Amino acid sequence: MAMPWTEMEITQGEESLPVRVYPCAVAVKSAPLVLYFAGDSFEQTTPRDVERPGARALADSGAVVVEVAYAQDRPVIFPQAIERGLQVLLRLSLRKKDFAGARSRLFVAGDEAGGNIAAGIALKARDHMPGGLSGQVLLSPLIDPQMATSSIRRADEIGMRQRWADGWSRYLQCAFGHTHPYAAPCLCSRLSGLAPALIVTAEDDPLRDEIMAYAKRLGDAGVFLRQHILGPGRDWTGIYSGQAGRWGEDVTQAFAAFVAELL
Repeated sequence: MAMPWTEMEITQGEESLPVRVYPCAVAVKSAPLVLYFAGDSFEQTTPRDVERPGARALADSGAVVVEVAYAQDRPVIFPQAIERGLQVLLRLSLRKKDFAGARSRLFVAGDEAGGNIAAGIALKARDHMPGGLSGQVLLSPLIDPQMATSSIRRADEIGMRQRWADGWSRYLQCAFGHTHPYAAPCLCSRLSGLAPALIVTAEDDPLRDEIMAYAKRLGDAGVFLRQHILGPGRDWTGIYSGQAGRWGEDVTQAFAAFVAELL
């Protein structure tokens, strides 16, 4: 049975952000601590009482997962979302023992638009807190605003093309957002030195092509990389509507193996 979550707040100066803490499902000494960003096409309209299956899958592997409500009743706009997320990550790095253990490894993770923010934070963490991040977990990250790959044609089949296009328009409101590597990681020209990456997509995923292109560039840059392409029939595209499925077991096993390799 899944462990219940706990609602609390993380204070940053004069601002407090609500977070949901998923305790690890199994007893693990110095359990990994994961900062998780959910998707929702840069909008976060899903009610707070709805469980995020991606976060749950990571907790089931033996991690403590802290899901942050990075929108907090405000538009999710670049670069504010990345800056806010990095501040939470820094806060967790100083308070690891309050959530997991003083020696716990720190990860950033996310799905869809949350995967974009996680990837952007991994880039910024390399530049602003070197060595502080143990890994990044990207579950079908939305990383290419051009939306011009072959696989993206399947987005119409699951009703996501217009939603993603609208999400990109909301997120990239600043003049330089469309080309900034923290906003569109697929355009980043300097990927070396990034934290190890676990990337998950599926054969029937509309975002597969852009994700695999980014994974290849990470590998070419010397980043420690593990990638999983799930076969059809694993209910993977349900992640975009917050639907749990057979893919949850795949993510749980993949993350556990990823952490074991890093250890």
